[in-house]
Amino acid sequence: MREAAGGVTDSGSGSGSGSEEVSGAAQAGTSAESAKRARRLAAFRGSERMLAGDASLETLRERLDRLVTDAPAAYDLDNRPDFYGNDDSVVGELERRTADALGTEAAAFFPTGTMAQQVALRCWAGRTGNATVAGHHLSHLEMHERDAYAVVSGLRMVHPTNAPRLPTAAEVYDLAEPFGALSLELPLREAGFVLPSWDELTAVVAAARDRDAVVHFDGARLWECGPHFGRTLPEIAALADSVYVSFYKSLDGISGAALAGTEEFAEEARAWRHRYGGQLFQQWPAALAALIGMDRELPRLPEYVAHAKVVAHALGESLAEAGVPWFRVHPEVPHTHQFHVWLPHPPELLDEAVLRQAEETRTAVFQRWFEPTPPGPPGLALTEVTVSASAMDWTEGEIRAAAKEFMDFVRRVGG
Repeated sequence: MREAAGGVTDSGSGSGSGSEEVSGAAQAGTSAESAKRARRLAAFRGSERMLAGDASLETLRERLDRLVTDAPAAYDLDNRPDFYGNDDSVVGELERRTADALGTEAAAFFPTGTMAQQVALRCWAGRTGNATVAGHHLSHLEMHERDAYAVVSGLRMVHPTNAPRLPTAAEVYDLAEPFGALSLELPLREAGFVLPSWDELTAVVAAARDRDAVVHFDGARLWECGPHFGRTLPEIAALADSVYVSFYKSLDGISGAALAGTEEFAEEARAWRHRYGGQLFQQWPAALAALIGMDRELPRLPEYVAHAKVVAHALGESLAEAGVPWFRVHPEVPHTHQFHVWLPHPPELLDEAVLRQAEETRTAVFQRWFEPTPPGPPGLALTEVTVSASAMDWTEGEIRAAAKEFMDFVRRVGG
């Protein structure tokens, strides 16, 4: 039997007219989506200015050319490539650089963050004898990993809070059952890339310790948290027993992640990496791109965080001046170089306005718009704004003018 679009099942019997209609509708839908993607690509690649740049707009040739150009400054290309992540290779160098940046004894490279997260929590479950993890219901573990921690790794999750923020120390103390590990996503993306204060973070870590639990930082975007906390990366990482970081979310890498902690933890993580299928034969392109990002993007993240405050303020002022009946820039003062913007329109209308502005003015203020998750009232949409290199030469006045122009396109599209 064949599963057709929409869950309609075709057993091959009868005239087949129904299945042909379904197949035709599916093909039409696929064609429409392809056309939409092509239009978006053309609109953004044709833009002369983009407030929020997007590496996915590059062609494969452009990405390869950039890697070839930048790699010699990051690593000696006369060395042999890596083989199964051997220590005397570009992967080993990346692991050492990562550990140095975070102030930990060691780090282990992983092909994906999802694998890294599972391995870290599985290691701690084995050591603590408790397979229960305290985490947030909006965390990456819950929202974007298809319940892998439970389905693959046999763990279970309890939630200290359902509020759109990190848990407090009191909430950790009040959890009604024991847990082996507390996982904190820094920043909490789905809540608006939000962070606690330094005192709040240290208090919640202390609460976990008092509950005889270890602390794991889901730090895919930990790299840009220093300015908010007023602390260095080693000071932040020192609070946790293990830290996960990503090499592509903030550092413009190709892929890959790392787990950092003690030498003993890293060795155990490597053993589980092999069991999970993460002992890839060669990973040098991802490792090279990560080293480049650590050289170029990591030092610039404080600038991006500072400019994100300028961008957020300008967008808020412009939307207010444009008479938008309801909107949110959240957080109003961003905690990192990323934040949310909410508008009272369906995502489809806003996406069309984004494209028309890019096509007609060669300027793009926003990227994709989405329905909020978890769902909110109908008719609302949010977008994630990431302030990086492409935004640094935008003045507050230019941002306000471009945002006002975007709302003019929204009115035109909405009739």
